[in-house]
Amino acid sequence: MDSDLLHSPAVGLAEEEEADMNDWKLPLAFMKKRHSEKIEGSKALAQSWRMKDRARYKQSLDPTVDEVKKLCTSLRRNAKEERVLFHYNGHGVPRPTVNGEIWVFNKNYTQYIPLSIYDLQTWMGSPSIFVYDCSNAGIIVKSFKQFALQREQELEVAAINPSHPLAQMPLPPSMKNCIQLAACEASELLPMNPDLPADLFTSCLTTPIKIALRWFCMQKSAKLVPGVTLDLIEKIPGRLNDRRTPLGELNWIFTAITDTIAWNVLPRDLFQKLFRQDLLVASLFRNFLLAERIMRSYNCTPVSSPRLPPTYMHAMWQAWDLAVDICLSQLPTIIEEGTAFRHSPFFAEQLTAFQVWLTMGVENRNPPEQLPIVLQVLLSQVHRLRALDLLGRFLDLGPWAVSLALSVGIFPYVLKLLQSSARELRPLLVFIWAKILAVDSSCQADLVKDNGHKYFLSVLADNYMPAEHRTMAVFILAVIVNNYTTGQEACLQGNLIANCLEQLSDPHPLLRQWVAICLGRIWQNFDPARWCGVRDSAHEKLYTLLSDPIPEVRCAAVFALGTFVGNSAERTDHSTTIDHNVAMMLAQLINDGSPVVRKVATTRRQTLSNFCTVALQFIEEEKNYSVPSPANTAEPGNLTPVRDSPAIPRLRSVNSYTNIRTATTARNLNKSLQNLNLNEEGGPAAFSPGNLSTSSSASSTLGSPDNDEYILSFETIDKMRRVSSYSSLNSLIGVSFNSVYTQIWRVLLHLAADPFPEVSDLAMKVLNSIAYKAMMNARPQRILDSGSLTQSAPASPTSKGTHIHQAGGSPPMPSTSSSSLTNDVPKPPTREQPATRPPYTPTLGGQAPHSHQFTRTRKMFDKGPEQAAEDSDEPGGHRNYISPALQTGLCDWSAKYFAQPVMKIPEEHDLESQVRLERQWRFLRNARVRRQSRSIIQRGISRLDDQIFINRNPGVPSVVKFHPFNTCIAVADKDSICFWDWEKGERLDYFYNGNPRYTRITSMEYLNGHDCSLLLTATDDGALRIWKNFADQKNPEMVTAWQGLSDMLPTTRALPLQTLTRGFVCVLVFVRQDIPTGADSCVTSLSCDSQRSLIVAGLGDGSVRVFDRRMGPNECRVMTYREHGAWVVKAHLQKETDGHIISVSVNGDVRFFEPRMPESINVLQTVKGLTALDIHPQANLFACGSMNQFIAVYNANGDVISNIKYYDGFMGQRIGAISCLAFHPHWPHLAVGSNDYYMSIYSAEKRLR
Repeated sequence: MDSDLLHSPAVGLAEEEEADMNDWKLPLAFMKKRHSEKIEGSKALAQSWRMKDRARYKQSLDPTVDEVKKLCTSLRRNAKEERVLFHYNGHGVPRPTVNGEIWVFNKNYTQYIPLSIYDLQTWMGSPSIFVYDCSNAGIIVKSFKQFALQREQELEVAAINPSHPLAQMPLPPSMKNCIQLAACEASELLPMNPDLPADLFTSCLTTPIKIALRWFCMQKSAKLVPGVTLDLIEKIPGRLNDRRTPLGELNWIFTAITDTIAWNVLPRDLFQKLFRQDLLVASLFRNFLLAERIMRSYNCTPVSSPRLPPTYMHAMWQAWDLAVDICLSQLPTIIEEGTAFRHSPFFAEQLTAFQVWLTMGVENRNPPEQLPIVLQVLLSQVHRLRALDLLGRFLDLGPWAVSLALSVGIFPYVLKLLQSSARELRPLLVFIWAKILAVDSSCQADLVKDNGHKYFLSVLADNYMPAEHRTMAVFILAVIVNNYTTGQEACLQGNLIANCLEQLSDPHPLLRQWVAICLGRIWQNFDPARWCGVRDSAHEKLYTLLSDPIPEVRCAAVFALGTFVGNSAERTDHSTTIDHNVAMMLAQLINDGSPVVRKVATTRRQTLSNFCTVALQFIEEEKNYSVPSPANTAEPGNLTPVRDSPAIPRLRSVNSYTNIRTATTARNLNKSLQNLNLNEEGGPAAFSPGNLSTSSSASSTLGSPDNDEYILSFETIDKMRRVSSYSSLNSLIGVSFNSVYTQIWRVLLHLAADPFPEVSDLAMKVLNSIAYKAMMNARPQRILDSGSLTQSAPASPTSKGTHIHQAGGSPPMPSTSSSSLTNDVPKPPTREQPATRPPYTPTLGGQAPHSHQFTRTRKMFDKGPEQAAEDSDEPGGHRNYISPALQTGLCDWSAKYFAQPVMKIPEEHDLESQVRLERQWRFLRNARVRRQSRSIIQRGISRLDDQIFINRNPGVPSVVKFHPFNTCIAVADKDSICFWDWEKGERLDYFYNGNPRYTRITSMEYLNGHDCSLLLTATDDGALRIWKNFADQKNPEMVTAWQGLSDMLPTTRALPLQTLTRGFVCVLVFVRQDIPTGADSCVTSLSCDSQRSLIVAGLGDGSVRVFDRRMGPNECRVMTYREHGAWVVKAHLQKETDGHIISVSVNGDVRFFEPRMPESINVLQTVKGLTALDIHPQANLFACGSMNQFIAVYNANGDVISNIKYYDGFMGQRIGAISCLAFHPHWPHLAVGSNDYYMSIYSAEKRLR
């Protein structure tokens, strides 16, 4: 026990238990002197409070009422807010009265008089500890509680009614923070065993080891230890504070056991209050647990307030008895023969039990009861290494384990160990501290105060340490410097920046990531660190990470560069130049494949001071150019009707898919901005600052967050994005066409149309904040003077750390909805299908009937996560406008890695896990599907016209795709996807794809179809999106989205999509390789061989081109066929080793090419007016669909095996114009979508199936 930390004064009040017979014959004065010299209370207090040898305590022997009052009030006055202990040893005096009064002497020492507990409470005050060692002590406890309740009521009355008489009197002290310990219940008497001290309860509280050994020898089990007597126990060698001696080791074991019992039995908050906040209180209650065990053996029940659950029967007491037994068995030989003391195996055995719990326990189980013992073992050098290893394994179980360890009191132990120079402890301590700080980062000040940061700086600078440990060290340092100026200064002096810059090129990606985050945090709002980075060219070294193959590393680099720029309080030409260079480097990430990188890059567009002028210029020039919307470009032969009109914006929001920006409603397009937009009827309105300032209301005009309106709608920004391609900003004074601000403005306009909703939402927030400032700056000065409006740029964004509550997943996004990187998409409400098929009649604006399932209005933007604004000069509205956009949660999400288990075997590798069993089931199902479908195809297919499924789709089918192994088929219309179970005939799911209203879905592909499937969709604007959790009654989630092709021209035909898959992970072709086609026309179809080396492309000019990816870009085109005279509908490369190239044009000619031959080897003529075609990958079949409302199925010889013209079950009703076709990858099934909204599936004859 560290007695130097105990400063609680104590007052002892004792009465003598009995007097010698000779005392009755002595005069009163001499009798009082004898009492003072020999009273047991004096001995008890002198020897007992040994754990507080530096605490102040006073004795009052045979006191009077005045003496007690004087002593209590003086100690309370000296103690101030500290805790005072009152110990009443009432042996030999009358028992407490029924009112709980105790007895003291009168002034003449001739008789006892009662002392009220109410008076004692008044003198003692709070906080205090009361110990009653007397018979019927429970009466005092009850009386104390009654008086405490009375005081609380008096305080409440005085607080409510100041005129009450109680309010005029001195307020009584509150007794809420007082602790009571009593030797027995109200109806019990103390034990009268002559072999035990009369003050047994006091002895348990003050000398627990001595009394525990004495009590043990009096039990029957002590007979198993021969030669041990009560006199021998008094001679046990050692000191209590020396753990190497028998007495010290027993005291150490006793502390560990009582702590363990309390932690396992008491509620967590009560344990913290009694055992971790005050060392004196903790020592008293540890000893109280022993007192309960001993006193109960003599039919006494000690009482405490607050009351504790019974602990006297806890199993850990048996471990204590064993430790005492082992120690006492050595005592005779140690004392008589002087043999060496053999240390107890208690701690080693408890560590073994803890290890068994870690290795053999189940997932859901109770916490290990040995955890407090593990912390005690950290004090021992013998067991420290093993204890740290087991503690690290325990903390690795998750945040709940870290919270438990912190509740036990791990912090001071591991903080003290940072002073150790033992090299073998470094990996363990770094791991433990990383786990602690990942869950609770509030101990920055303690680490810096004790110079703990130097320990981790040395680990980071040690190149011999493994990269994993250096990663944890730099993570800890990143937490220390996070928004903590003292930590930033200390780490800057420790050369943290230079150490981090040296490790930017480390091959370990997690280390690179956290080195960048640490750099970003140390110079965030801290100019000395920023200029230190400038001197070391830190920003130039960080540029290399912008092209890192790991997206998390790129995000970290963007974060570091973002906090690096715009951070200086004093703007100089040098700092401005650096900011511009960094901004242009970040602008190159506009087409990064990771949406998180684009998101973080958007938040770092911080140099907004000159954007106001650029924004006004773009808004002005947007009126002078008329760029046709892609929604208006409808070519002849378009099979999917355009159902949207730019005059009537339609929201395909499914139950408010809030973070997907689409066409805005009139509510989002306020009147002032309508003056800035192209006026469809009256022509462009003149733009001037005066127009902006004459609006009716500043709040409505400027898009105040109060009414959730934004200055620039998505349509406005999208039009500006297209206008900027033709505009000329050379006339802008002081800002050249290719200036930094112009380029970043265009980047933001481009990001506002990003396919990933979170990126586009954030870009729109940033653009609107710039437009807001532009309006403020364009207003006349008289209006600016009316409010606190300035033209200053907003402060640099910060990334404030928050407490980690969950684990796993993707970086959180500060969107208005609850979605993160994987965005929950609500499903459209279902509506009853009509009994008959109505003819297709476009509604107002060209909308299809099923569009009525979607709400017309939605709340496009909402307030994001709260963040304290840092620019006090900004208007209130603008501060609320921009602050949600400045927080990506990247650092907090990255920190979750350290909070989650890193040593646990992944579920997919656990042979008995549910994930592994489900995967095995899927693989068996896949093998069965391949085997059965191959058997059917080998028997030969003579017909393919048996209709096995028909249903009305919510929209006109444009793309259909069979799942390769289950009975699910995806049907896409213009902007939504519907999933059907074609075996049961049920609709499984229907959700919005998120593409803008003037685009449409052109291709779909299943990724990882053999396992946990993903769905990849492509739209005709070049955007690709990946979805998961579809068709299983869950909310579909967007995994990622990116712009696969930029500057796409509007077209009525499909965007080809080809994915290369291998193993369990989908490998998408990002910008790994750019292959020039060498043609002026577009690519209409793509296919690749089984080795993923050869790519066959069909083009709009009728040519078919073969490319070899293994060759250079200029030599990779190995063959060109120009036999088709029109648009190539399909180009297919068979997967077999000697597979042919099959291509079909809209004229209906099917050509077969041998890849090594310059000309076709076979030509077949099918129907003309071809609108859809597909080739079965396994069977020698291909199907053609025509606008003439029929389907023809051919075999490899060109023979028609089936002509489908009518629906089954509709009295011979004619099928609609064919819009899409798709074969099943394995089964002989053909899916057909038509313009009359119907979806059908045809199969081979039933006898074959």
